[in-house]
Amino acid sequence: MGMRGGWVVEVDIRKFFDTVDHERFREVVRRRVRDGVLLRLIGKWLNAGVLEGRELSYPDIGTPQGGVISPLLANIFLHEVVDVWFASEVLPRLSGRARLVRYADDMVFIFEREDDAKRVFDVLPKRFGKYGLTLHPEKTRMVKFSRPPWDPPSGGDDDGASGTFDFLGFTHCWARSRAGRPVVKRRTAKDRFSRALRRVKEWCRSHRHDPLRVQQQGLARKLRGHYAYFGVTANNAAIARFSYEVKLTWWKWLSRRSHSRPFTWARMAALLERLPLPEPRIVHRYGT
Repeated sequence: MGMRGGWVVEVDIRKFFDTVDHERFREVVRRRVRDGVLLRLIGKWLNAGVLEGRELSYPDIGTPQGGVISPLLANIFLHEVVDVWFASEVLPRLSGRARLVRYADDMVFIFEREDDAKRVFDVLPKRFGKYGLTLHPEKTRMVKFSRPPWDPPSGGDDDGASGTFDFLGFTHCWARSRAGRPVVKRRTAKDRFSRALRRVKEWCRSHRHDPLRVQQQGLARKLRGHYAYFGVTANNAAIARFSYEVKLTWWKWLSRRSHSRPFTWARMAALLERLPLPEPRIVHRYGT
């Protein structure tokens, strides 16, 4: 936040990977790529069939779901749709400073002035609609994200209080550092927390009859991966809660392995002593 706050336009493209028009995409790629071999390779990725159950289909829109190539294709397409347009047409017309931060189809615009934010917010649906894309009406929004004053109001009331926005799985908000100065902090977004925990529950349910050491190793990998992404400064509470919920989930599904001998929490605690799970830790430290 080099501008120390302002106004944020949070953009959500409705079902981007399901709705990209192949012909529009090829047109965009041909403007930048002349190598026929590479163009044919990209075409093969776009034309790859989708297997749902036992049915194989070949849709003429969308990119391969879960394919490693999909984020790369998104970057190529959205570079023309958003990046080039923002740099060449939007920035020269603004009164204040602005920035665009984008990763694949996840993006936010940051503006110094409210009037600039409103102008861009109003034109975004037309810009994306030109390329066959639709913005989610509820998740695409404009948020005031102004830096709070050094000295909070004595009464505790602040009519100009800043909002929050989600980006790349984190909820960004203004808070106070240990020294008392305003800083931007990142916490695990609620939907990402719920999604990660839901996947752990599904994994524990389907692997509950595996040997305990095998289960412990699988859960340990999941926790280390979670900490590696969400273990950022000021997100201690969220990753600690995730660690606790994973242990409860493991205990729940171990309790269902047999009805002959109850698997009490005391037995679970003893198991965690013998086969401990990784403790939550901050992996990425930023100055606060």
